[in-house]
Amino acid sequence: MTTTIRPQDDPQTTPVRRRIGGAAIAGVGASLPEKVVLSSEIEERLGLAPNWIERRTGITARRMAGPDEHVNDHATLAAQRALDAAGIDAKDVDLVLAATSSPEELLPNMAPMVAQALGATNAGAFDVGAACNGFLSALATGTAMVDSGRASCVVIVGADFMSRFIDPNERGTAAVFADGAGAIVLVATGEPTRIGPVVLGSEGDTEGIIRMTRERQLVDMIGHETFKHAVARLSQATEQAVAASGLTYDDIDLFVYHQANGRILTAVAERIGLPVERVVDCIGELGNTSAATLPLALDHSVRARRLREGDRVLLAAFGAGFAWGATVVEWGVPA
Repeated sequence: MTTTIRPQDDPQTTPVRRRIGGAAIAGVGASLPEKVVLSSEIEERLGLAPNWIERRTGITARRMAGPDEHVNDHATLAAQRALDAAGIDAKDVDLVLAATSSPEELLPNMAPMVAQALGATNAGAFDVGAACNGFLSALATGTAMVDSGRASCVVIVGADFMSRFIDPNERGTAAVFADGAGAIVLVATGEPTRIGPVVLGSEGDTEGIIRMTRERQLVDMIGHETFKHAVARLSQATEQAVAASGLTYDDIDLFVYHQANGRILTAVAERIGLPVERVVDCIGELGNTSAATLPLALDHSVRARRLREGDRVLLAAFGAGFAWGATVVEWGVPA
């Protein structure tokens, strides 16, 4: 439902459109490179013992882009699949947000290129930089736009080709990072929003625990320290988001965390006291795709029939910065 306001003193002025808010996720999509790299291949190359990577990360395989593949193309395909799932034409999109730490070029940004490729000719577009927490930060922004009535349809993409920014001989990063893209579509429903309060936090990484400099252009990460910070902040954000939503842990059907490391997922579940079957763990075949992990995990959950209309889903992420956050989403669009 829209209301058009036509300024009386200037009939040539473009009408201002006020849209009814109430954000809901109408569709999700994903796109992955075809090439699969097994952990055993990396172990053999680096002289590691068999199953060394799986024991420490839970990862047995990951997707890696070939030299002729472009992250923008996968971001566009994921977004198009999300639009198809939602039954929405690209021309009806008001805003495209792209979360990435590995853009194809420094300029132009990813979001305008994705909007152009989609045919979203009426959409604004900009990138969101918050590392592995980028998708959640973009979700907070897109939800605010819809709930406030400033947009009625927002495409949110998380896409990273992290393999382009890791040292293949550094086991701490080569064993973990991977490539992929995922996307969702937010729409205005005119009903109460289905996206709960988004809890965001940050703390400057003064010790350089996760860092990539312009000079080196490779990710450096101190694994043990990353583990400690991630477990603490994901647990904290989970508690805050659930409380802010006025819910309890028993009210949440599925817990979808940033797929950084299988041991992190296990540690967070143990600290909070969550049954393992309620925590999504798809890192084994996908690896850590940075900003893409949350939408990829949502797509995985839908295809595995673990996520259905009306389910309450907690989303939480932690990344370089440090930056972290969480929210509770009621899945789907009200009838």
